[in-house]
Amino acid sequence: MQKAFITGITGQDGSYLAELLLAKGYAVHGLVRRASAYNRSRIDHLRTPDYTDSGRLTLHYGELNDLTSFHRLLHRIEPHEIYHLAGQSHVGLSYELPEVTCLENGMATLHLLEAVRELGNGPRVFIAASSEIFGAPESGPQDEATPMNPRNPYGAAKAFALNLGRIYRESHGLFVANGIAYNHESPRRGENFVTQKIAMGVRAIAHGGSAPLELGNLDGTRDWGYAAEYVEAMWRMLQADQASDYVIATGQATSVREFATAAFAAVGIDIAFEGTGQDEIARRSDRGEIVLRVAPKFFRPVDASHLVGNAGKAERELGWKPQTTGTRLAHLMTEAQMVSPTRPVR
Repeated sequence: MQKAFITGITGQDGSYLAELLLAKGYAVHGLVRRASAYNRSRIDHLRTPDYTDSGRLTLHYGELNDLTSFHRLLHRIEPHEIYHLAGQSHVGLSYELPEVTCLENGMATLHLLEAVRELGNGPRVFIAASSEIFGAPESGPQDEATPMNPRNPYGAAKAFALNLGRIYRESHGLFVANGIAYNHESPRRGENFVTQKIAMGVRAIAHGGSAPLELGNLDGTRDWGYAAEYVEAMWRMLQADQASDYVIATGQATSVREFATAAFAAVGIDIAFEGTGQDEIARRSDRGEIVLRVAPKFFRPVDASHLVGNAGKAERELGWKPQTTGTRLAHLMTEAQMVSPTRPVR
């Protein structure tokens, strides 16, 4: 039985990846941060006797930066595949917590790779990189050869992690695949991310709420894909004959304005925008009430721009191609809120 080890198993991507690997017959081991309050809601549906009692799903408490216990854990598990997803995942928060972001996304990756180098069974490793490594690219869509130009602490930490993966692959012969993932969302996304914030805000308004949805830069665009599809690409990277770097993206840019419009449309509300910049608002077309307004407090010091990915290499070499893009994703997330509202852990 193949054994997989997932750091960040309780996160959005970790939960979908655990589902995928269990369906494929893996024994899945997950690293969970020990805290006074357990945030495991995304994987609670997997913690059934069929999986836990049989040893198909095992959770281990620990920290990547606790080197001794982490090395001991990997030696005990001896995984065939390692998926490194853990870390501080919010770009905006990285401005407030730059040191934490660099430690969790950068140095923790170094600790992982050093631990893998000491293992005798040579597990294959996936490292979650990000489109934020490109920051403000001079051209697009971006691919694996696009120069890195991060514009925030999160992107800088992810660029460091990706380069470490390349170094350990080329210098130490480890099988390390870097997944340069563009923004990917789902109904399991945390509510401090703009996509889930929009979906939850639209639900509240559809159910009679009077408070308008407050957003930052409506002209900001992202290449938004579906997390449940992106974990399939992660798995395929570790099944390849040779390790490499791959962009995971849809190739389509969607603005925050377009995403919000699609989310409102999913519940039958048409909106019309008025004003410009930080004074922009949106009203319901049928009633005239304000349902959305721009709030300057949500603007970032520097925002990445023109981030659209070219996943052609992943399609050619891995047979992976995305199915769900921006506005369809907005419908999917909003409909999920209407059917079964959730308050995802942050």
